[in-house]
Amino acid sequence: MKVIIFGATGAIGSECVRQAIDDKDIELITIITRRPLDDCITSEKLNIVIHTDFLDYKPLLSLFESHQICIWALGISQNAVSESEYIKITHDYTIAAIKAIACVNSDMRFVFVSGMGADSSEQSRFLFGRIKGKTENDLVNEGGLKETYTVRPAGVIFSQSLPNKAWYERVAQPLVHVVKLVKPSWTITSTALARAILYIGKNGHHATLFENEDLKDIVSQNNLGE
Repeated sequence: MKVIIFGATGAIGSECVRQAIDDKDIELITIITRRPLDDCITSEKLNIVIHTDFLDYKPLLSLFESHQICIWALGISQNAVSESEYIKITHDYTIAAIKAIACVNSDMRFVFVSGMGADSSEQSRFLFGRIKGKTENDLVNEGGLKETYTVRPAGVIFSQSLPNKAWYERVAQPLVHVVKLVKPSWTITSTALARAILYIGKNGHHATLFENEDLKDIVSQNNLGE
């Protein structure tokens, strides 16, 4: 199978790349990115495509035609940018991409990395909850693909060190380890999360929305390991 990954330079997206490299079912991994990957991630499976306008995907339509899975792990903290920029990155980029994909390949499975606290009612007092919830809704209602899935991880314990990752990802790690002690169902390793995402992308699922515990269940029920 061939997978497209957006957000591969981020912590979750890069783990999806690593797990896809090790996955015997994945023959090609196309990375759509503004900048090159870390030098430590290399494989003959990788196809790096530098793309700068995430509201215009016309140059990528031929790629969309030939792939079966799209993992959308592109995102940013609401505290790192203005409200308008957060909405553009979180919602507008994503919806523009899925609509472009649907024009040429409505059979592609699209897996959207959202997060715990996303609000499907779009009424959350937090910008993150409202915009993630709106994006989830619009992917289903406006996206045009036959299969769209949303994953909502909670506290992600990263299997790799994060020296080059965003400050908010590094700062959160000690807190996540505390959460693991008091509420383990609210945490998941990045390895397990990436494997669950790939499993959904490869196999589809009768459910379309996966909370953190659902993702852990997929890992345990399918012997995906940690």
